[in-house]
Amino acid sequence: MSGKLISIEGGEGAGKSTVIATIVAALEQRGLRVQSAREPGGTALGEAVRELVLGPVHHGMSAEAELLLMFASRAQLVRERVLPALAAGEWVVSDRFTDASFAYQGGGRGIDAGRIAELERWAVGFKPDLTFLLDVCVDVGMERARGRGGAPDRIESEATSFFERARACYRQRAAAEPERFRVIDAGAPVEQVVAAVQQALHAWLATQS
Repeated sequence: MSGKLISIEGGEGAGKSTVIATIVAALEQRGLRVQSAREPGGTALGEAVRELVLGPVHHGMSAEAELLLMFASRAQLVRERVLPALAAGEWVVSDRFTDASFAYQGGGRGIDAGRIAELERWAVGFKPDLTFLLDVCVDVGMERARGRGGAPDRIESEATSFFERARACYRQRAAAEPERFRVIDAGAPVEQVVAAVQQALHAWLATQS
């Protein structure tokens, strides 16, 4: 099988880390070479951008600056890691990808989706082959996130309404691209979430050559 990109999306506290570990293990059991990445981040440049975007210092950051920084990190990740991996037949499992910008900077911040799509075409040029949307009620997700301990980052500190808008945007995108998205009820117990992800992944893999 040729290399593929699988992205994991969802709001705060959706359980992405557990799902990513599940997917990586399932792919490796099939004898596939797999890399995992995260956004923003995944490269030295991307991790520096992550600190700028999520760190507590820059609370006055504009929505436009935030969007461009996200795409700067993403552009580096694509060229430094994703494209070389796919060309080598490796699979990449990414903690967020371009859909996150549509949800957070588009839905959450109110930036026009057309502008984000233009950046997606120019800075990235492709979409994931498969996207898991871990959908969970905002209140439940935020309670889980707070339970992890530590101070919330700059984006986690946003109001509930911000995350409600991001969630609505995610759900709209999933409804518009059902061939790419697999929506998982992330409010269920973790065992059920893992089982649902495994079932959806194996069903999708059966359609790939």
